[in-house]
Amino acid sequence: MFSFEKLSVWNKSRELNKKIYSTTLSFPKAEQFGLTSQLRRASISVTLNIAEGTSRFSGKEQARFTEIAFSSLIEVLSASVIANDLEYLTENDLTDIRELIKEISKMLSGLRKTQLQRKP
Repeated sequence: MFSFEKLSVWNKSRELNKKIYSTTLSFPKAEQFGLTSQLRRASISVTLNIAEGTSRFSGKEQARFTEIAFSSLIEVLSASVIANDLEYLTENDLTDIRELIKEISKMLSGLRKTQLQRKP
């Protein structure tokens, strides 16, 4: 098992990936290369950047990947709000996604703080 697989935030991000993939299955086919793709890529980016950050040696480098993961997380939120505006996402789905994002963002903040406190 690699170190990132032990991180609660990585595993919680996987939950977000599953939620995004399952909810975007019902999006219009015309959105396949638009909003559907954007939401999925941003969601996966959160998980991938957390994992990639663990391969870096300095806390500062690790924190940079955590920051990128956070940025992608906010992108997921924004795209989800837009999908809700377009009536592709229900209010319940948006609420579920928002709650996951809120939890993950807190976890990322804690991870980043810990990474920045690491000695090089």
